[in-house]
Amino acid sequence: MSKFWSDVVHKLTPYVPGEQPKLDNLVKLNTNENPYGPSPKVIEALKLEAADSLRLYPDPNSDALKAAIAKTHHLNVNQVFVGNGSDEVLAHVFQALLKHDKPLLFPDITYSFYPVYCGLYGIPYKTIPLSEDFSINIEDYAQANGGIIFPNPNAPTGIPLALEKIEQLLKHNAESVVVIDEAYVDFGTESAVSLVNQYPNLLVIHTLSKARSLAGLRVGYALGNSDLIEALTRVKDSFNSYPIDRFASAGAIVAMQDVEYFDETCRHVVNTREALVKDLADLGFDILPSGANFIFAKHPLKDGAELTAELRAKSIIVRHFKSPTRISPYLRITIGTDMQSNILISALKDILQN
Repeated sequence: MSKFWSDVVHKLTPYVPGEQPKLDNLVKLNTNENPYGPSPKVIEALKLEAADSLRLYPDPNSDALKAAIAKTHHLNVNQVFVGNGSDEVLAHVFQALLKHDKPLLFPDITYSFYPVYCGLYGIPYKTIPLSEDFSINIEDYAQANGGIIFPNPNAPTGIPLALEKIEQLLKHNAESVVVIDEAYVDFGTESAVSLVNQYPNLLVIHTLSKARSLAGLRVGYALGNSDLIEALTRVKDSFNSYPIDRFASAGAIVAMQDVEYFDETCRHVVNTREALVKDLADLGFDILPSGANFIFAKHPLKDGAELTAELRAKSIIVRHFKSPTRISPYLRITIGTDMQSNILISALKDILQN
C-alpha cells in the first residue's frame, strides 16, 4: 500500500473479472461471451469508420446511437443513456441515483460489482438473501431503502424473475429507483423495458457485449424516465463528455439495426443451452433454471473447485466462485457452440468415470 493513496483507495476491494487466458486451443466457457461473432454488417461499418474522420472528436451526445436504441425499444431519445459498457453506465447509476441515506438493497448472491460500486461511492447497502432455490423473493424487499438493484436473469445463477413480480416491486417502491440490470435478458427472459413508460422509478440497463457480440467495443445503455436519464447525463458530463468513440458508435448502431442476425444468434445460443442442460442432467448434474447465456450447475459427487481444476487440465475453462460457500459447489458454464458443448460433455464423462 502506498502512502500516497487516498483513504478511499485503501478501503476498496476491486471487482475481479473473469479470467482472459492467453493460451491457445482453449474451450473458453468462463466469461459469458457470445460464441458467434458480431453481424457482418458491423464489421463493414467498422472498416468504413477507419478514415480521416478519426482526427475529430465523436458526438458527445451519441445522438445517432441513441436514436437507433430508442427505435429498437419503441422509446423516445430522451429516455436513452449510453456509456462505455454497461459497467460504466452502472457506475453512473450508483452515483447519480442510488446514493442516499437509506441502504441500497440487492441480493446476497448477485453481480459482485454492486458492493464494489458501493465502496467506491460511499453508498450504504444491505444484501437480501436469495430463497433456498436461489430465486429472488420480492416480499423480502418490503423495507426502507434508498434503491433496489439486481440483474434479471440474476447472475451468476441465471434464474429469471417474472415481469409481473418486477411490476409488483415497482408499485411497492414508488419512492425509490428500481434498477433492473438486463445484461442477459435476450436469451429467454422477459424484459422490463415494456414498463418504462408506466413507472418513472424504473431504470433498465442493457449491454451490447452479450447478445450482440460486441464485448470488445464496450457499449452499454440505460432506458428510463427522462428525469432519470438527465441525472445520468449530468454525472457523465462531469466525468467524461466523450465516452463512446467513433468505432463503438458505428458498430453499435448497425448491431442494433441488424435484428435478423441478432434473433438468429440468440436462437442458436438458447437451443445449445437447452441441449447442454439435458446432457448435463444425464450425467447427474443439478442445473438451475436459466434465462441467460450460461448455466449454473453442480454435481453431487464432485466439488465445484475440483471439477473446475480437472476441466482446466483438459483445456476447458469454466467459472467457479469460492464464495459465498453456498454456491461453491457450482460451476457457471457459458453457452458456447454445439462443438464446444460436445467437448465439454466428453471431458466431464471422462472425469466422472475416474
